[in-house]
Amino acid sequence: MRIARTLPQLREALETLGPVGLVPTMGALHAGHLSLLAAAQAAKRAVVASIFVNPTQFGPNEDFARYPRDEAGDLAKLEAAGCDLAWLPDVAVMYPPGAASMITVEGPALRWEGAARPGHFAGVATVVAKLFGQVRPAAAYFGEKDWQQVQVIRRMVEDLLLPVEVVPVAIMREADGLALSSRNRFLSPAERAASPALFAALTEAARRIGAGEDVALCLEAAKAALRMAEMAPDYLALVQAQSMEPLAALARPARILAAAKLGSVRLLDNVPV
Repeated sequence: MRIARTLPQLREALETLGPVGLVPTMGALHAGHLSLLAAAQAAKRAVVASIFVNPTQFGPNEDFARYPRDEAGDLAKLEAAGCDLAWLPDVAVMYPPGAASMITVEGPALRWEGAARPGHFAGVATVVAKLFGQVRPAAAYFGEKDWQQVQVIRRMVEDLLLPVEVVPVAIMREADGLALSSRNRFLSPAERAASPALFAALTEAARRIGAGEDVALCLEAAKAALRMAEMAPDYLALVQAQSMEPLAALARPARILAAAKLGSVRLLDNVPV
């Protein structure tokens, strides 16, 4: 596996690879990230994995400084998984002095995470567009745990006519249903024991809504189940799967998505209906 930290190193390495699949990450890698590499490899593409904790997608009171970092461990995992090239730019490479452009996103970015974290998706869209410009991948792989993020990136790619295929990859879960996340390591033992309640509540709401029950009542029951597990929901909604607009009645394709605080950790999850 080659490692590039500067744009000249990246360009030199890319010349040897042909069409590539890009796996953008912020590091602290787990099996969910490695499933993205496996998806790219299954498409017979050389794999470039980026590791960059992007400051522009964190708000002033969020956990940028606390976000887990383990470069040596991440590189070992990438190499063991057969990654071809690790791209590790620093902030000066991604946002050089004089940089003055950001991508403004609306549509699927306006609600839910977009409302809870103002500016978050502008930061995500900007860094992903920069990674696309640097790596020039044929395809890029994103986990469905961040469902709204996938829809925002898809919308950006379509609107800006970017020549990249956006490939969503199914959520990886623990045996008890908890979606894998780099932030799960911050759960206390008691919180970890309570955390599967999120997936359970979403799954039950999806079952009931799919069976024709009242959407609002099902969503309220799911929120009550989260509170019983000592979670504080930021939102829990039935949405159109691409536009992210809320649905008062089931119209497929639809998704139930939620964010809930458990102790100091904010958990995200979603399920299809």
